[in-house]
Amino acid sequence: MHIKIDDLRGSEIYELLQEHLRNMALYSPPESIHALDIEALRQPEITFWTAWEKDELLGCGALKQLDSQHGEIKSMRTASPHLRKGVAAYLLNHILQEAKRRSYKRLSLETGSGIAFKPAHQLYTKFGFTYCEPFADYVEDPYSAFMAREI
Repeated sequence: MHIKIDDLRGSEIYELLQEHLRNMALYSPPESIHALDIEALRQPEITFWTAWEKDELLGCGALKQLDSQHGEIKSMRTASPHLRKGVAAYLLNHILQEAKRRSYKRLSLETGSGIAFKPAHQLYTKFGFTYCEPFADYVEDPYSAFMAREI
């Protein structure tokens, strides 16, 4: 498995992000979906990575700079055929290492709060994230869970 910075132009990543948005719509009303589309992910403060095995896309994840000491994890997604194979953990570790390299003091994320998001909560907890209050421009929402960790 290897990770690379992605320019968000390939059909594989387009399909994976569309799947991600469709999946979020199954569990949250539109006003509670904070997943970004491709254009929003092309912002200069966001670095986007994809994980590959040979020519097969396994998953993706992004890091958004909120300020010089605070980053946000965005768009963590594993391709359906590769769920429960360690792809998300591999990407999350990569993002954590990049956050350390950037000298961030805190890394935060927003994810869904329902039962469908339990595997994500377990993964983040395993990596030292704990539940927290909304951060940045987020507000309390019964469909959202907020997590953070110090670096």
